[in-house]
Amino acid sequence: MEERKAFHSGFVTIVGRPNVGKSTLVNTLVGEKIAIVSQKPQTTRSRIMGVVTRDDWQMVLLDTPGIHTPRNRLGNYMMQSVKDAMDGMDLVVAVVDAHQVGKQDRAICEDMAQKKVPKILCLNKIDLMEKEELLGLIASFSEGVFAEHPFDAIIPISAKTGDGMKELEEAVASRLPEGPKYFPDDMMTDQPERLIVAEMIREKALLHLRDEVPHGIGVEIMGMNKESDHFMEIHATIYCEREAHKGIIIGKHGAMLQQIGTEAREDIEKLLDLHVNLKLWVKVRPDWRNRIEDLRNLGYEEKKG
Repeated sequence: MEERKAFHSGFVTIVGRPNVGKSTLVNTLVGEKIAIVSQKPQTTRSRIMGVVTRDDWQMVLLDTPGIHTPRNRLGNYMMQSVKDAMDGMDLVVAVVDAHQVGKQDRAICEDMAQKKVPKILCLNKIDLMEKEELLGLIASFSEGVFAEHPFDAIIPISAKTGDGMKELEEAVASRLPEGPKYFPDDMMTDQPERLIVAEMIREKALLHLRDEVPHGIGVEIMGMNKESDHFMEIHATIYCEREAHKGIIIGKHGAMLQQIGTEAREDIEKLLDLHVNLKLWVKVRPDWRNRIEDLRNLGYEEKKG
């Protein structure tokens, strides 16, 4: 009788500074858009879980906010999310933007290289650099601290184009410990629909708003009412911290808010496989990023202790 092959599974924490492509990497591995992406730093605010299941393994990916120095309660929550994602992790993937590696990237990588779990370094955005430059960068991650605490693998990738992603998947899968199947085969994320919908609206706001506005916005889903098997009405409020920002979000004759709503609705309809009537409001909520009750209402629960 043929011996049954052992199943392997594990929790894989993805870390790096803001805007290095962690969420794009997770979306590409999962094969579905479960995390929003934008060119603006600190797009990801919470720990987001993505699940990839194959016949003999399951990886549970934990996409984390970019590591930064917090300046408010929301920032503290984001950094606590990173710490929480490292508790009990089976493997860590450190991600850097290969064509602009700085001191913060190296500090994060040095910290991750010393973790007592398998560790992989991802050099992302290689589509933006020359091969000689990439080879020099790879060599630099075998010097100093990295000579004493080497990464198990250094993998150049482009999460955007897909280059190197198969190699990354294989490198992670081959280092998963024996373990159970934590989630059903068809499960891709643990995020509730309401949170994903709110994030899709925020993504479109990040895409179109001026640089000074996005960090100060949050989205609360006020209601998701399924009117029939094919139609849902969704009411959402976009919160901002200043009256001047409210005007920017709404735009001239409501044009900006309409554009945000139209693009978000298209993504939401793909997610839910329903026709959607999305109604958006904008409210000023001064300093909401420091108010515990507001953070809870928007899905950023304060951690105790």
